[in-house]
Amino acid sequence: MKSEQMSAIDRSATGMRSRPIYMDHHATTPVDPRVLDAMLPYFTEKFGNAASVNHLYGWEAYDAVEAARGQVASLLNASPREVIFTSGATEANNLALKGVMRASRPGSHLVTAAAEHRAVLDPARRLQRDGYQVTVLSVDEHGRVDPEQVAAAIRPNTVLVSIMLANNEVGTINPISEIGRVCRAKQVTLHCDAAQAAGRIPIDLQTLPVDLLSLSAHKLYGPKGVGALIVRKGAGRVRIEPLLDGGGHENRLRSGTLPVPLVVGFGRACELAAAALPEEATRLAWLRDRLWTGLSAQLDGIRMNGHPTERLPGNLNVSFEGVQGDALMAQLKGVAVSSGSACTTAEPEPSHVLRAMGLSETLSRASVRFGLGRGNTEQEVDAVIDEVAQAVRKLRRITRFGP
Repeated sequence: MKSEQMSAIDRSATGMRSRPIYMDHHATTPVDPRVLDAMLPYFTEKFGNAASVNHLYGWEAYDAVEAARGQVASLLNASPREVIFTSGATEANNLALKGVMRASRPGSHLVTAAAEHRAVLDPARRLQRDGYQVTVLSVDEHGRVDPEQVAAAIRPNTVLVSIMLANNEVGTINPISEIGRVCRAKQVTLHCDAAQAAGRIPIDLQTLPVDLLSLSAHKLYGPKGVGALIVRKGAGRVRIEPLLDGGGHENRLRSGTLPVPLVVGFGRACELAAAALPEEATRLAWLRDRLWTGLSAQLDGIRMNGHPTERLPGNLNVSFEGVQGDALMAQLKGVAVSSGSACTTAEPEPSHVLRAMGLSETLSRASVRFGLGRGNTEQEVDAVIDEVAQAVRKLRRITRFGP
């Protein structure tokens, strides 16, 4: 049975069906009411600056930040001193890529992959314009990166490899353990964008050979505007040039006053995610499979994108032949879904992830991403199946016979 807190999330996410059923949890998640409760005092009576060390208000804020640092670290089985708070995963990715490359020799080499988030690909392109060498690896038909391809791409001047843990559009989980072993053998730093994976699948940094890892609070039922870069202390060879100067906060890697309420919310969200993860992952995988089975039973000409088994439990990315994804979403008045990354849906081009996987432009434009989350139910999945099937049949009739 769901807790009262989960029921509150249901209401905020779906408005008891007065609002669309929310299935876009890869774009963002609703703030868990328990997270909000933890944050509220730090907007009001406990409003101190965590860097103010001379009075009670600063001490309260400092203690709250350090407690949150421990909660974030615990989710990943990392050390609290390895957690560097940022404004989100985008900043964490920029700090990792630009920080490592700019701390290296001019012309050093970076390896990444074509299906990465724009928060990795765009900094990589910036670095390339600045004179650094960049290799963008291809991915297979499921969106996965081949560890042998990574090994072949590493050169004597390679200083960083950046490969995401789980893809934000198709949910595919990369073989990061194997890629990490390749990087360790060649003494190359490995960065991993784990924004979509953290809190959704287990991550153990005591066994996963990753040196730098990015995550964001709003992907795991925390507030927007805060995230972290995990800088593994065991990876002593990692040198990072900060993006910001001015105070030397966060181990001199991220200057600026910390947003204490957001950091507190981030920590609480990580604590809740860790407690719920095993059961919730199983539940979401079951709902995802029910969604796919139901759509497949009602519609022909559909294709699941991404790896069939090595994928996030709540992700389902589907191409509907003969239907434009934007037109389908416009028909879905009772469902909130996405055609791809929330950071790039304003662009008219088809998904760069699906194109990198080998899908045609037509099929890429006919794709919809369903992101199931904590508040979704079996009844909602069944309602979505019916609404999507009706909308697809309607659009195919229009395409065939005209309006």
